[in-house]
Amino acid sequence: MKSRQQLRAAMRQKRRALSHQQRDYFARQFAHRFSKTQLFINSHNVAFYLANDGELDPLHLMRIAWSMGKSCYLPVLSAPYQKKLLFAKYHEGDPVVFNRYGIGEPVIAACSRVRARQLDLVLTPLVAFDAQGNRIGMGGGFYDRSFAFLRQRRQWIKPRLVGVGYGFQQIDTINDESWDVPLSAIATDNGLIAT
Repeated sequence: MKSRQQLRAAMRQKRRALSHQQRDYFARQFAHRFSKTQLFINSHNVAFYLANDGELDPLHLMRIAWSMGKSCYLPVLSAPYQKKLLFAKYHEGDPVVFNRYGIGEPVIAACSRVRARQLDLVLTPLVAFDAQGNRIGMGGGFYDRSFAFLRQRRQWIKPRLVGVGYGFQQIDTINDESWDVPLSAIATDNGLIAT
């Protein structure tokens, strides 16, 4: 069995190898399918991400969200010592600046950012996942630290975390770690996987 590092490297290479046309096709399939789910329809404040490193791009879904009057947010890194995410409202064409990892973030005042608890739905990119809702991310732990409070909740679960990736990123099993925050579902170009 491959280590998390080996698996992460192999999957990142596989998704980077996709052509622009393949990525766009998969992104449109994902947007078409996920936009029809109750999970998406019933959410007003939705956090997306700007695709990086070959990730499945949620921009088509974001455009659907705007057309439905939803508020769209993007993650913004907090202070380096906190290693958590805040979220900033985003509209297509808003200026972005690249953070210390080379990922685009909206350029807005710190006082305009919202905390994770204020969101209804959060789409998080995946490197690999299994059918039980375990995931491997990029390894920084930002999503796990930012949503750690969800591990304590038993009834009112908000926001819902949905991992987003290509169908080929699914593997048989991932050993979860004590700090991993479970996903509500996984959405791919093939459809929704409830966990």
